[in-house]
Amino acid sequence: MSAKSTWKVSAAVMASRVLGLLREMMFAGLFGGSKWMDCFYLAFKVPNLLRDLFAEGALSQAFVTTFSKSLKSDGEERAWQLANKMVTLAAVFMSVVTLIGIGVAPWIVDFLTSLSRMGATPRVYDPAEIDLTVLMVRVMYPFILLVSLSALVMGMLNAKNVFGIPALSSCFFNLGSMIGGAGIGYWMDPEWGPRSLVGFAIGVVIGGLAQLTCQFPALWKAGFRFAGDFQWRDPGVKKILNLMGPAVIAASVVQVNVVVNAMFAYGVGEGAVSWLSYAFRLMQLPIGVFGVAVATVTLPALSRAAVHGIGEEFRPTLAKGLRLVFFLVIPSMLGLVFLAEPIVSVLYERGAFDPADRAMTAGALRAYGYGLVCYASLKVLQPAFYAIDKRWIPMIVSICALFVNLGFNWFFVFVMKWGHEALALTTSITASVNFLVLFVAMRRFAGDFGTAGLLGLLGKLALAGAVMSAVCVAANVWFFRDPAHLSWVMRAGGLAVTVGLAAVVYFAVAKLLRVQEASEAIGMVTRRLK
Repeated sequence: MSAKSTWKVSAAVMASRVLGLLREMMFAGLFGGSKWMDCFYLAFKVPNLLRDLFAEGALSQAFVTTFSKSLKSDGEERAWQLANKMVTLAAVFMSVVTLIGIGVAPWIVDFLTSLSRMGATPRVYDPAEIDLTVLMVRVMYPFILLVSLSALVMGMLNAKNVFGIPALSSCFFNLGSMIGGAGIGYWMDPEWGPRSLVGFAIGVVIGGLAQLTCQFPALWKAGFRFAGDFQWRDPGVKKILNLMGPAVIAASVVQVNVVVNAMFAYGVGEGAVSWLSYAFRLMQLPIGVFGVAVATVTLPALSRAAVHGIGEEFRPTLAKGLRLVFFLVIPSMLGLVFLAEPIVSVLYERGAFDPADRAMTAGALRAYGYGLVCYASLKVLQPAFYAIDKRWIPMIVSICALFVNLGFNWFFVFVMKWGHEALALTTSITASVNFLVLFVAMRRFAGDFGTAGLLGLLGKLALAGAVMSAVCVAANVWFFRDPAHLSWVMRAGGLAVTVGLAAVVYFAVAKLLRVQEASEAIGMVTRRLK
């Protein structure tokens, strides 16, 4: 793994996340924190959860691990045969899952809204909300089939050290869902009423198709030729499925927690699901740009280093991945926490999204931000267990984490009567506990992979982050005291200057403290400018 590869993937993922943010901005301007927007987000949780469970989570990690080892030990021909078997199996299985999901959609929605009907003040639903949610679940269910195939294609390309196109594929999803969704939504309801959201649900499927097909040229160039193969009694297929079993739970624990949070939030009050979704999108930006990018480059390298047990390169590769995540995500975490209101105001506050929506979304964003570093680090640490065939450890830890999340949610909502911010805080607590337990477990199985160095790095980054935070606090006190009284141009300009100055301060202090990653980053920028 190299920092250069990570930066390339980061740039590609950045483009995707920015487009995803533009999609959320469009939703916020058109629908704000309305109950109809809550319906859309709740309906999208179903295929999105399945995507993380079966596609971009378990299937992707298990396939990359096995396919990378097959390329190294068995050769390309055998590896491509394994790929054809898995593509055929995924297409058949996910088609069945899609048909079942469409049929049982009313029961799925009933389950998702069940928690909100409990407690002393259960939420009373407009039947139109339930009908719309059921319809959108059915419309969006084929998305899981498309994104599962896309995850396999992405895994093949990553194993062949092709990272750019797979990272950019999500851009095509966002473009397809935005353009297709907006066009069909306007055609269905020019006034942008509830029915227009069905058009955006169709746009999700259009985006999934675009995400899959955009990778075909690169896959063909890499040497893959599809041929339906139903011979699934294969050691490689069995290995992937065995890895997927525990990974279905372990790789997507935070996403499962997000769905549970949405179920609780639906009962907290109108707009809570939307506020959490808007905030979660902002949190996903640094995770996607840095955490996922580092993990994408690290996983094939870890798999190759563990072909015949834990090799010499395994521990330094894992340590390097975690160091990069810490260095890149800590300033992002501090920025989201200290500049939550200005960020939400600049990005979302227009049209139907009012100052009350801004305050509620900013509160959720701060709570999500507290666990950002641990959440991003899990993207690197969890796949490392699959590379060394210790897949049951993340699964057991994740099961415990799910119960921790459920317990905290129940206590905060039904006992303490706290609002939606507590649900975001629970996600941060769960991700942090999950990471710390897995970190200790990895040390036991793989040996020390530079704990002292990582702690020393955290100390230096804490100092750099403290100086950076002072810049953010000063901006809040002197400039962003009341964003509603500033024009959008003033807010955006002030935020850009603040973020730029804070970043320069962070990198400069880290450089003075001799943080290796800071020197690499500054050197790369300098070379590009020259």
